Amino acid sequence: METIKIKEEFINQASILARGAEVLPGGIEELALKLQKSKEENKPLRIKLGMDPSRPDLHLGHTVVMRKIKQFQDLGHQIILIVGGGTAMIGDPSGKSDTRPSLTKEQVEENAKTYFEQISKVVDVNKAEIRNNADWLFNLNFVDMLKLASKVTVAQIMTRDDFAKRYAENRPISVHEFFYPLMQAYDSVVIDADIELGGTDQRFNNLLGREIQTAYGKENPQMVMLLPLLEGTDGIVKMSKSFPQHCISLTDTPNDMYGKLMSISDNLIVKYFALLTEISNDELKQIEEQLKTSNPRDIKMKLAYMITEMYNGKQAADEAQANFVKVVQNKEIPSDLPEVKIENDITLIDFISNFDKSLSRGEIKRLAQAGALKINSEKQANPNFLITKSMLPVTVQYGKRKFIKGI
Repeated sequence: METIKIKEEFINQASILARGAEVLPGGIEELALKLQKSKEENKPLRIKLGMDPSRPDLHLGHTVVMRKIKQFQDLGHQIILIVGGGTAMIGDPSGKSDTRPSLTKEQVEENAKTYFEQISKVVDVNKAEIRNNADWLFNLNFVDMLKLASKVTVAQIMTRDDFAKRYAENRPISVHEFFYPLMQAYDSVVIDADIELGGTDQRFNNLLGREIQTAYGKENPQMVMLLPLLEGTDGIVKMSKSFPQHCISLTDTPNDMYGKLMSISDNLIVKYFALLTEISNDELKQIEEQLKTSNPRDIKMKLAYMITEMYNGKQAADEAQANFVKVVQNKEIPSDLPEVKIENDITLIDFISNFDKSLSRGEIKRLAQAGALKINSEKQANPNFLITKSMLPVTVQYGKRKFIKGI
């Protein structure tokens, strides 16, 4: 069999696309060959990214794979964004220790409303092919589902770490959960995907797509690119809206985005640069060297500015950086405090929780214990401290960067 010579142009393209990713099967060489064949046949690759709208907001962790698919788009390939209108009604069991609650059709539609507005901050949605897998999954009849289910064995399904772990621990696994990876794999058949992108927790689901495509007659099944999962600001837990204190949302204000990025663990600096920015490999090496001798805070400021500018523009990034220097570094009170009218005496914890719905009362109590609650710049360890009308106006600080003025 004749060996196909891969041109350096496509080796370089594949190397850039594969940065930070695991490419299966065949790695960079197989990807380069796929890119070269696409060019020679003048047939753009079909790049699949599925998104279950289980929550209405996207965060920086989501942008890792979104930025990768944008690189394919910039090279002229066709990206297909699949809204999981069908799969979300089961819920992806990947990495879960319990059965996920199913979403209703109405919940899926509501959560999906803001998705594309947020995604458009990364990819050109107007040039993307947008599909909803409910359009084909809901049309499968019982015989179709039996045919699909016959393409995989129970032994294969049970090789998934989460299923195997739950089975070993005698935790319940509902039969309908087995259909999630099958349904996701069937999406690849319907849209004729050439490459599917996902997080490392999607390994089983994405590789199953190859098998199901082959079972339905595709000669060259999709390749798979797996991207690392991004830790939240604590450097431990995967970024998730389930942990809002460690999550950086695309809908955060510029001040919050910048401030949260400044709070990341030092050991995340290089990873955030690598996965969330466009800096070159040479620049990344320079940052690694700088961290050995420089104050991590200064390098973090560069990171925070770059990402805040990326999603909010230069002016907003300038203002966010100035605000951080003023409030956090110089410990000054910002001049544009949100003002809340106090009609009656109120406890400190009620005042904060009424204003900031993102914080639980337990989190406010923990801030008090950590000395992170202040009234008129004085620490207040008692979250039930009573703010009376005679004290007004009063400035309340909770955490390093958040202030409210009671009037």
